[in-house]
Amino acid sequence: MQKDQLFTRRRMLLAGGAAVGAAGTAGAILAAGGEEAARPVAPVAGPQARQALKPSAFRLQPLTGYGPPRAAPRKLKARTEPILQISGRGRRMMLTFDDGPNPEYTPHILDTLEKYDVRAMFFVCGECVVDNRELLARMAEAGHVVGNHTWTHPLLTTLARKEIRSEMERTSDVIEDTYGERPQWFRAPYGAWNRAAFQLGADMGMEPMAWTVDTTDWEVPGTDTIIDRVEGGAAPGVVVLSHDAGGDRTETVRAIREWLPYLLDSGYHLTVPPRRT
Repeated sequence: MQKDQLFTRRRMLLAGGAAVGAAGTAGAILAAGGEEAARPVAPVAGPQARQALKPSAFRLQPLTGYGPPRAAPRKLKARTEPILQISGRGRRMMLTFDDGPNPEYTPHILDTLEKYDVRAMFFVCGECVVDNRELLARMAEAGHVVGNHTWTHPLLTTLARKEIRSEMERTSDVIEDTYGERPQWFRAPYGAWNRAAFQLGADMGMEPMAWTVDTTDWEVPGTDTIIDRVEGGAAPGVVVLSHDAGGDRTETVRAIREWLPYLLDSGYHLTVPPRRT
């Protein structure tokens, strides 16, 4: 599907969702040559101190009549560890944002990324997408990559397999209904991975993405601390973890306005994964 056709479908899906209203639904990154680029290391321990998003009472109702039926995802080989860094020559890094979209913070982050013509990855929660579909449409228009971060941000290691499947599958469905494509990337809340998450993600055509540098913005440590963590952790292949929801992200919004031009002035190329076909 051509890029302009995808954007047209995304706009149509968004408009359809609004019209339906209350009755509707509210490597490894692979290098150019196809070589695997992840270095196997132990699974990342996530920010356990951060509270999970509270599950909403909303129950997804399929948006019908817009676009073709969902195709079965291309299954991938299940990994045993998440991807922590990216490949490629030169000073390449990747920016990622978790827990959104949020109408108070996400637009400011998107504004800053747009100002510097930078693409990023957004790992979204399904229950947040429902009320903020226009932000996903904006991400699509700007060329950002949307990933799956479950529906309610639970600790997956405490759930039964069928519950994990529901959290992941419902989120992929609402992303496709809004964004126009099913996500190709998944991130476990809190960085807490288990075998079921790896296997189910692979069955749904998603690679597991973790991170290299945690900004610790979820601790609200102060804008200067966030800036120092990003600038001090910058290195080729690094994946930066930030958040655009899940709490007060004012510091995150302020910090990215400082550290993003610093990275660019330092010669870093900020990239996103290529779309698999």
